[in-house]
Amino acid sequence: MANGGTASRGPPDGSPAALRGLVQQPLLHAYEARKDPEAHGFGPAEPDGGASFVWTCFNGLNGLSGVGLLSIPYALSEGGWLSLALLLVVATACCYTGLLLQRCMDASPAVRGYPDIGALAFGRGGRLAASAFLYAELYLVAIGFLILEGDNLDKLFPGTSISLGLGRGGDGGGAATLVVSGKQLFVVLVALVILPTTWLRSLGVLAYVSASGVLASAVVVVCVLWTAVADGVGFRAKGRMLNVSGLPTALGLYTFCYCGHAIFPTLCNSMKEKKRFSRVLVICFVLCTFNYGSMAILGYLMYGDDVKSQVTLNLPEGKIGSKLAIYTTLINPFSKYALMVTPLATAVEERLLLAAGSGSGRGSSERSINVLVRTLLVVSTVVVALAVPFFGHLMALVGSLLSVMAAMLLPCIFYLKIFGVARCSRAEVALIATIIVLGSVVAATGTYASVKKIVLDY
Repeated sequence: MANGGTASRGPPDGSPAALRGLVQQPLLHAYEARKDPEAHGFGPAEPDGGASFVWTCFNGLNGLSGVGLLSIPYALSEGGWLSLALLLVVATACCYTGLLLQRCMDASPAVRGYPDIGALAFGRGGRLAASAFLYAELYLVAIGFLILEGDNLDKLFPGTSISLGLGRGGDGGGAATLVVSGKQLFVVLVALVILPTTWLRSLGVLAYVSASGVLASAVVVVCVLWTAVADGVGFRAKGRMLNVSGLPTALGLYTFCYCGHAIFPTLCNSMKEKKRFSRVLVICFVLCTFNYGSMAILGYLMYGDDVKSQVTLNLPEGKIGSKLAIYTTLINPFSKYALMVTPLATAVEERLLLAAGSGSGRGSSERSINVLVRTLLVVSTVVVALAVPFFGHLMALVGSLLSVMAAMLLPCIFYLKIFGVARCSRAEVALIATIIVLGSVVAATGTYASVKKIVLDY
């Protein structure tokens, strides 16, 4: 591993600022930091502009604690008990690649976000590649939020439907009606509720709400444990020791749980003491792995191979613990959906505004473009969520194809390009090569398995 003198062995001068382009930091943190200092780190700014060590740990935990928690028991059921070892391997690899990103940032003070690291390594092409994978990941996660909301609301309110009159039918027939029910209805309703939040110019309030994700993750685990102990579900399932055919899906979902690398550069830049960011990463990965592992073991012991893609869908109806777990699960997507689509929307808006040019009516034009682009993005996510309503398969695809690239492959490739293989120790090169091989295997097998399951279930 590299020592503390990483910055001194940096690359030749090459500022990403010269490759600024339209693609900026693909996160709300970076986007809002230019306008609202309080949104920079999901909390109030420090007097000297730097976030404390504890607050940065909290932000890191919030970034890593997501909807992957609900699918982790399903991932374990796909791979079997022995695949828990792979969860630890993935966690360790992703933690190490997070450290590599920190060293890449130390190489140039101009690096502010993940795409900047790509630009430092490969110029404009590196920036575009990094941004493309991160934007695609955020877009698909936003779709996953809608699917999750639809599935869980349908469990809370089964049989809900709405009939819409479409006018009189042909040949003098009666009025035609369209009946929307179940998951499809809730996906549409949730999108209508979320849509106004995507129009906000400043999402600082939502950033505060989304910070509740750390507490929500812990609450969901406690509720599942309560359901097993107090509501009579128990731990009766034995499960399988190993399911080789399900390992690609399991690995994809495990990787999805650790897809927080997009925010690491922003968190590091927000710290008062940036040299301590490596400790932040270790603490966040240890705590999140403990939480993920606990949920995986609890869910698999409770339901075995019958566990669903979201463990909340297995919980008994009418129980307080079940309702609390589902309601807690529903909160985060409402606040985080806008955080997911804002970076992509911002990039599209900047491109359109650049094409429109400057003029006296730029203010109203900018607002109209803002609303139009974000509305179309929401509509597109609804269409995909209705067409591919398979939460587990979609998240496995995101983990295998996109999260692997952002969390494993790109950090290693960028690091080797920036510092050079000759400047790295043999042990470091061997470790990085191992991670690249592991990531490539997960990407190839996991993507194939996920796409195959989506096609078969379609």
